[in-house]
Amino acid sequence: MEIEVEMLKKIFKIIGIIVLVLILLFSGIFIYLSKNLNELVESRIQEIDPSELKDGTYVGEYSVPPVSATVEVIIEGGRIEDIRLLDHGNGMGQPAEAIIEDVVEDQSLDVDSVSGATYSSRVILKAIEATLIEAR
Repeated sequence: MEIEVEMLKKIFKIIGIIVLVLILLFSGIFIYLSKNLNELVESRIQEIDPSELKDGTYVGEYSVPPVSATVEVIIEGGRIEDIRLLDHGNGMGQPAEAIIEDVVEDQSLDVDSVSGATYSSRVILKAIEATLIEAR
């Protein structure tokens, strides 16, 4: 009986240590992701004049875990003619994909984020920004 009680105590200690390690691990991941996503929201997006861009098809990407985007931008005659979203690792931010139409329509990255999909909106804009910088 004493051996069983001692064995149970050891098992509970091990389980307690494992639970504590998992809590610390997930807390660290949550803090890391929160910090990156907050920096994303506060980051500046450059305003780039499409008339200064070279014609061509350009691909760019941007990622802030857990959100990522890869875009293809077609520049013709100093205009953003089309933007294709090649990949969007979005979590819950799929509605943000509508922001692409706003960028093409306004010929500007100075557009409002899609409500409820701020992180995805910002990542898509940053991917487009990276592509336009390459097109200069």
